[in-house]
Amino acid sequence: MRKILFLFCMLATVTAAAQVDSSADNLLKELEGKSNTMPAKKPAKVFMSHRLINANTPEMVSKGHLEFKVVHNFGDIGGTFGGIKNAYGLDNSTDIKIGFTAGLTKNLNLMFSRNKGFGQVTQLWEMAVKYRIMQQMENDPSHPLSIAVFANGVASSVTHSLDSNKENFYPKTSSRQSQVLQLMIARKFGNILSFQLNPTYVHTNYVVPGDVKNVFAFGAALRVPIYKKFVFIADYFHPFRSKGNTDYLKAKYGVNLYDVWGVGLELVTPGHVFHVNFTNTHTILENRFLTRTTTSWGKGEYRWGFTVARDFVLFKSKKK
Repeated sequence: MRKILFLFCMLATVTAAAQVDSSADNLLKELEGKSNTMPAKKPAKVFMSHRLINANTPEMVSKGHLEFKVVHNFGDIGGTFGGIKNAYGLDNSTDIKIGFTAGLTKNLNLMFSRNKGFGQVTQLWEMAVKYRIMQQMENDPSHPLSIAVFANGVASSVTHSLDSNKENFYPKTSSRQSQVLQLMIARKFGNILSFQLNPTYVHTNYVVPGDVKNVFAFGAALRVPIYKKFVFIADYFHPFRSKGNTDYLKAKYGVNLYDVWGVGLELVTPGHVFHVNFTNTHTILENRFLTRTTTSWGKGEYRWGFTVARDFVLFKSKKK
């Protein structure tokens, strides 16, 4: 009887030990599996809109979607043409852009817009494309940046001048045209800051005598969340010109050129993104504000504007 009891105790001990070893093995495998499982890769939303104030961003309109956008710049808040007599710029609109952007593919957008324009060059028609080269991914060091390229062609339909010293003197049809090529290199740093660089090249087919047709500019943009859906946004561009060129334009045409600054507030709501901003440029298109910003923040020659965008679904992809 004692032998049977002894054998039973030994069997129970071995069985329990085997169960413990099996449980330990299962736990170890589970832990190893968890350690080998990386967090799912997810595209980083560097910016919430496809354009901040004056700077394009690498964000894209989704495939099968159509974005309708209205951009509006008012008159000067201060300075000679501002003040209470003009309701701090509300009585005047310096430029208005009404445009559509279609998402042809995940990384390719086609754009069309009509712009009021300002000064001698008005009634502007724009065709543009944006192509995303790379998209920043969360938890993926191999995709640390979002990179896109933007290119447009702009033509003016305004009645041409007979004075060759005017910007709207168009000896040929091609004289009405200008082109922009812009690179956007952006990165989101956690939930604190989104930052971007915008090297930009502008070519204008006709310029007044003594001016330059080709201008290179370097820009930067940032986005900083403030509180819940309210976000601070800003961008800046510095066009590179020789001192001789700027001095000549000032002496002959009375044109003073300035860097382009913009600051604003972004409000994100379901369905659309709303911007209220201040900038010292009259115009909206890169083709114009990078070559003809003649007003200064220091003189009160800045204006407020707004951007409203609405997204529509044209068709849905069949892939889940």
